[in-house]
Amino acid sequence: MRARAGEIGRTLFASAARQGAAHLVLVDPDRVTPERASELARECAEASVDAILIGSSTPPEREPALTLAAIRRGTDLPIILFPGAADQLFPGVDAVLFLSLLSGRDARYLVEEQVRGAPKLLEWGIEAIPTGYLLIGDSRESTVARATGTSPLPAEPPAPVVAHAQAAACLGMAMVYLEGGSGALRPVPAGLVRAVSRAVPAPVAVGGGIRHPAEAAALVAAGARLIVTGTAHERGLAVRPFTDAVHGAAVAVET
Repeated sequence: MRARAGEIGRTLFASAARQGAAHLVLVDPDRVTPERASELARECAEASVDAILIGSSTPPEREPALTLAAIRRGTDLPIILFPGAADQLFPGVDAVLFLSLLSGRDARYLVEEQVRGAPKLLEWGIEAIPTGYLLIGDSRESTVARATGTSPLPAEPPAPVVAHAQAAACLGMAMVYLEGGSGALRPVPAGLVRAVSRAVPAPVAVGGGIRHPAEAAALVAAGARLIVTGTAHERGLAVRPFTDAVHGAAVAVET
C-alpha cells in the first residue's frame, strides 16, 4: 500500500511515469549564494528539470528563505523542501519530503522529528510527501551519516536494503529514497537499485555521489524513477546533460 500523495507528489510521480524517470536538482542554501541559486534555477527551467529540492543535512547558516526567494525569481518549477530535521522546516515551499530514516534505529529520525514537524506543516498548509529514507554505503563519512549519527546500510548483500524498502512500502510511504549521501565517493550501486525497484510498488528515488550523466542514466536503467543531483552542479557541471541523460535513459529503457 502506498500513501496518497498530494497535488505536487501526484504531479511529480505522473511526470516520472510519463517520461520513465524524473530529474530533481538539490540546492543547498549553505553551499550556493542566492545569486547562484537564481542562476541555477533558470538553468533547471531551461533544461526541463522536473522539480527543485532545497535543503541541507545540517542546520543552515544562511537564511534559507533568501535562497527560496532567489529560486522563485529564476523559475516556476515546483520547489520541495528536503529537511534534515523539524527545525529546518519553513513556509513558502510547495511541498516537503516528509522523511523517516528507516535505515537507522534512532527514534529521533524515525518519528520524533516528524512529531515535531507535522503541526508546522499542517498549520502552513504545506503538502507532505511521505518518504522512506534509506542511507546506503560502506562509510560514515557522508554528510547525512555524520549529521544523524546513524550507520548506512551496506549495499551488499541487497536483501537487508530490500527488506527496509518493503517496510517503507507496507507503512504506506509514497516513495523510497536511496541516499548515497552528500559527498559520497560513489552513487548507490545500480544492482541494488534494480533489486529494490523490483521488490516495491513505490517509486524509487536515488541521490548522492552522482557525478556524471552516465551514472544517472545507469540508475534509471536499473529502475530508479527519480534522480537527485546537487553537488555536481555546485562544482560547475551543467544541469542539462544530467536531465537529458535521465529522460533519455528512460526512453531507451521503454523502447
